[in-house]
Amino acid sequence: MDKKLNRLRRAKRTRAKIRELSVPRLTVHRTPRHIYAQVIDAQGATVIAAASSVGKDLRGTIKNGGNVEAAVSVGKSIAEKASAAGISNVAFDRAGFKYHGRVKALADAARENGLKF
Repeated sequence: MDKKLNRLRRAKRTRAKIRELSVPRLTVHRTPRHIYAQVIDAQGATVIAAASSVGKDLRGTIKNGGNVEAAVSVGKSIAEKASAAGISNVAFDRAGFKYHGRVKALADAARENGLKF
């Protein structure tokens, strides 16, 4: 199997476990140039809040979308948007990516700004 299929297999296993918990999930997707985060409802049908390094609110404030600083900005933004929507408890879905670097920075920033997971 190639790298992407292995990552998607890990993500599928994690999402099945999160579905049992019946809580909204904070999912992260990263590319070499950008990072994206969404809070999805417990049924997996509706996006409650979304933030990314290409969004209009962050595009002017960050210089490069593919670094740790951008991930921290996206984490802060997603936490603010989720709390505005009334969400404070989520399950973290790293989508099969390793929990280090930009993914860890986003998670830590979201925790510091009020999300609990």
